[in-house]
Amino acid sequence: MSRRTYGILGVICVGMILAFIAMASDKETYIFKVITTVPLLVILALLFMRVNMLVAALVGGIMAVIIGKIGLGTANQTFLTEIPKMLTIIVPIINSAVATAVFRAGGYTSALILVRRGIGERVAFVGAFIVILQALATYMSGIGGGSAMVIAPLAFAAVGVVPEVIAGMSIAAAVSFTTSPASLESGIVSTMTGIPVAEYVTTMRPYWLVFCAIAIAVAFIGCIKRGTVFQSEESEEYKSLNTGELVKRTIPAVFLLVAVVAGPIVNKALGAPVLGPLVYTVVTTALIFLCSKFTLDQSVDAVIDGSTYILTRLLQVGMFFSFIALIGNNGAFEVITSVVRDVPISIMVPIAVLCGFLIGIPAGAYVGMLLALVLPIAIELNFPLVAVGFITMGVGFGSQMSLVNITMMALSSGFKIPITRVAKGNTPYIIGCMALLLIIAFFVGV
Repeated sequence: MSRRTYGILGVICVGMILAFIAMASDKETYIFKVITTVPLLVILALLFMRVNMLVAALVGGIMAVIIGKIGLGTANQTFLTEIPKMLTIIVPIINSAVATAVFRAGGYTSALILVRRGIGERVAFVGAFIVILQALATYMSGIGGGSAMVIAPLAFAAVGVVPEVIAGMSIAAAVSFTTSPASLESGIVSTMTGIPVAEYVTTMRPYWLVFCAIAIAVAFIGCIKRGTVFQSEESEEYKSLNTGELVKRTIPAVFLLVAVVAGPIVNKALGAPVLGPLVYTVVTTALIFLCSKFTLDQSVDAVIDGSTYILTRLLQVGMFFSFIALIGNNGAFEVITSVVRDVPISIMVPIAVLCGFLIGIPAGAYVGMLLALVLPIAIELNFPLVAVGFITMGVGFGSQMSLVNITMMALSSGFKIPITRVAKGNTPYIIGCMALLLIIAFFVGV
């Protein structure tokens, strides 16, 4: 067996031994209360070792059952209760499905080609627009990796390997999928806090815009500094399209963006869901049919197929949550929060944000699952919604230095460079953004 296997088995064995010690202890003793937190640490350790998230959660859940002497009936009921909670966050599912369909219809590719044609040889503006496209596409779909898979190859073809463009895309992805009205992460925040996704998104939008502006500036300045030039011509499919045809193909993307971002404001002003999920789903699907080469059947199928990613992830998180809930039943989060309460309140939120960032680096493949571990502590401490959002952003930033994150893998593949090079290039810019986030959290998050 490999060292990794021995390490995994060692972590599991130590955890199980401690679980049986706790089971034999009185629930009011100090040792029992301390050991209730061990399943969380075991899950984190296994995630760091790149064990499948559900396997890690199962191990932690079994430990929680042993520690708390939880019956099979209770465990089964928890399992069946937690999964539906995640599958009921309908708006993010709809937004993600529709945005993915727009992707497949070529809306974002057309937008990039239009900008390239329009600005001539001013490549720095293309670099900036690539980051804007990454931010908007991720914000609308909620899927950073999915956006990067489409946009990174286009960016590589346009400007080549520019570390600042890659870093800008990473920053934009991190702040977009953690505050998106269509993302798994926003759904998790909503489920755990009991606050609607729309309210969370509105609260975090100013900070999303600030960090997106930084990401755009990083890419723009990087292109100028390196004297970047265009790397290749357009693909054969798009070369034959004139400006009018390209504009036509971008219409679904523009409409969806307006509906998602401005919809709540318009609906409130008119007193009716004129730009609600039903309307913009139907209209966007119709626009894909009218403005792209997709048939009506293909347009509808693209929307349905586009829901596959987020539905799969929601099921995973629901199962993960069920095991975390068993751990919570033993009072693990109360024990942790009782310790954290001793920290001065002025630095409590920044410390929580920093912890989220540090956890995200080694285990960035599982941002949603990490939130399930980190956010209950913030909620127990009655952190305001904006502070919960900062912690979520912190985990997102950490994931953009992770070698196992899907967005990072997509950037590595799209730009044809090792993922270690992506992480190394991102590091100074991500750390700079984290420093700013910690400052904001210090002044705003309390």
